Amino acid sequence: MTGVHMACDVGSVRIGVARSDPGGVLAFPLDAIAAGPDAIAQLDALITEYEAVGVIIGLPLNMDGTAGTAAQSAQVWAAQVADAVSVPVELLDERLTTVQAQRGLHEAGRTVRSSRAVIDSASAVVLLQSYLDTSRKASSESAE
Repeated sequence: MTGVHMACDVGSVRIGVARSDPGGVLAFPLDAIAAGPDAIAQLDALITEYEAVGVIIGLPLNMDGTAGTAAQSAQVWAAQVADAVSVPVELLDERLTTVQAQRGLHEAGRTVRSSRAVIDSASAVVLLQSYLDTSRKASSESAE
């Protein structure tokens, strides 16, 4: 669990990116990456820069838990990332992360229009924070 983890919220236009602190306690947004042929190389550069030990990729399942087109695209991208980087890649259910991120930005006084550029990375923060919190809870329960 110790070490920087990264998370990606994969979209068709851009990929939101977040990283954790080395202790695995807090998630922070990074600039989104433009979706496209250079996205994985850019992510790999961030993994190297932050010395990340793992990458979490959001899996946008339907509300009933089934995998639609967006989830299938995320799974394909995750497999490509896993083949290209030297750290473990894990998919994590991201249902409602965008809703939570939009709510947080709205509470901070941001409109939908002013949030477009940061919503993907804000969603990645919600995804990564959920992963960190769950991992920390599981670690403390197994230590008991």
